[in-house]
Amino acid sequence: MSVQVEKLEKNMAKLTIEASAEDFEKAVNAAYNKNKNRINVPGFRKGKAPRIMIEKMYGAGIFFEDAANALIQTEYPKAAEECGLEIVSQPEIDVVQIEKGKSFIFTAEVAVKPEVTLGEYKGVEVEVSGTEVTEEEVAAELKKEQESNSRTLDVDDRAVENGDMITLDFEGFVDGTAFEGGKGTDYPLTIGSNSFIPGFEEQLVGAVIGEEKDVNVTFPEKYHAADLAGKPAVFKCTVKAIKVKELPELDDEFAKDVSEFDTLAEYKEDIAKKLKERKEDVAKREKEDKVVDKIIENAEMDIPEPMVQSQISQLMNDFIRRMQAQGLSIDQYYQFTGLDQAKIQEQMRPQALKRIQSRLVLEKVAEVENIEISDEKVDEEIAKMAEMYKMEADKLKEVMGDYEKEQIKKDLAVQEAVTLVAEAAKVTEVVENKEA
Repeated sequence: MSVQVEKLEKNMAKLTIEASAEDFEKAVNAAYNKNKNRINVPGFRKGKAPRIMIEKMYGAGIFFEDAANALIQTEYPKAAEECGLEIVSQPEIDVVQIEKGKSFIFTAEVAVKPEVTLGEYKGVEVEVSGTEVTEEEVAAELKKEQESNSRTLDVDDRAVENGDMITLDFEGFVDGTAFEGGKGTDYPLTIGSNSFIPGFEEQLVGAVIGEEKDVNVTFPEKYHAADLAGKPAVFKCTVKAIKVKELPELDDEFAKDVSEFDTLAEYKEDIAKKLKERKEDVAKREKEDKVVDKIIENAEMDIPEPMVQSQISQLMNDFIRRMQAQGLSIDQYYQFTGLDQAKIQEQMRPQALKRIQSRLVLEKVAEVENIEISDEKVDEEIAKMAEMYKMEADKLKEVMGDYEKEQIKKDLAVQEAVTLVAEAAKVTEVVENKEA
């Protein structure tokens, strides 16, 4: 096998790969042995016809396609390693020569990892969200806890009020005629949730259980059902039940019930502490993301299109796996959303490009800063992975190949590069204006 490399524009390259005539003949013979049992030749039992008879009957090239596929699968990986290029896409294969008694020649067009020219990457200026916790934020967390510990009570001695949870029967009419989809029985509705047509819920305030009440509304001009858009309608409604939430008192007893603390003051202090930690984590990630964005903005790189397409394919495969984990096939997702593969992939394009750019600039920073990862650090990372997979670290290390270990080294170097540029950044905290 021999390989020649031709550099193309925009970080593309063409490998011309040649397998000897002898290797091609072996591949053709292997294809014959693989397929002979499926070929009928008059005068011979199935599987017993000589290759020359099959080729005479069906053509000399009957086994060429299988032979070519087999050679491409074995020779391309060797050529990719031998050529010394850092290939970042699947190859686009084109057969140049395939003929009996001659060498087999094919080309593989591939994307090559682009060179990155860094601009300013230390001391870049970014703005991040502030980490101070306000009393309003603590109160909001307390309110959530109150809501989750509330009781639902039936009410039968008053009319509907804003905020009530009601059970409702309704039927809608346009020009005196009931319309499709306008009827509901035992429908749960929270008054003030704005989940119905504008004006609907407000008119139910004051209704009593068992009373039929007419609710007059006008469908929005851009309503999803075109035959109803902009039309006035009357809904005949009957409230069947009213329920309210009863919130527990915010006192020391509440704190004891929902936390490990004896007083409300201690509980509030703990809430503030956890909110602070959460905000600091968010600010840290925001800082890292914005610093990397700035470095990308300051850098120069020419990313080949096949590299982007490979990343999009990876994102698409991950997306399909997530859908399947939720019990949804990708075809069902297309049906429910009205999207198709092309639209989803186009939506994924910015994310794919950002992933590539981030990785490239951070690998370059690691290179420029001489960030090296020791074998000990790799072992520590493998130990963490083993714990996550509930395996013994030594066993996980045994099943890992050199490629996987080298990838861990690269990933750790990128993480250290992120830490380095983030720590060197000039940060301005932006305090949210609560009064705005």
